[in-house]
Amino acid sequence: MNEKSLEQKLRGEGFSGVFIHRDRPNARYPDHTHRGLTAHIVIEGSITVTSGGKTITYGPGERFDVAAGAVHSAVIGPEGCLYVIGEK
Repeated sequence: MNEKSLEQKLRGEGFSGVFIHRDRPNARYPDHTHRGLTAHIVIEGSITVTSGGKTITYGPGERFDVAAGAVHSAVIGPEGCLYVIGEK
């Protein structure tokens, strides 16, 4: 997976804040929200997201979006996680 092409894909979808982010293994993010829509495309590792009563684990090549104002939490896998994030 090419990081630059994933960044361009999100920019082409209208995401203005696009960046690469790496989380350390087993990092935890408690319930929180974002002001705008966020898109996440996993490049390496995994992330488990809980939102709206559902918990889903995402791995390389998978994408998840979080709606503005949606309460969600996340747990990073034991190998960490590298992903592209886009913010609208």
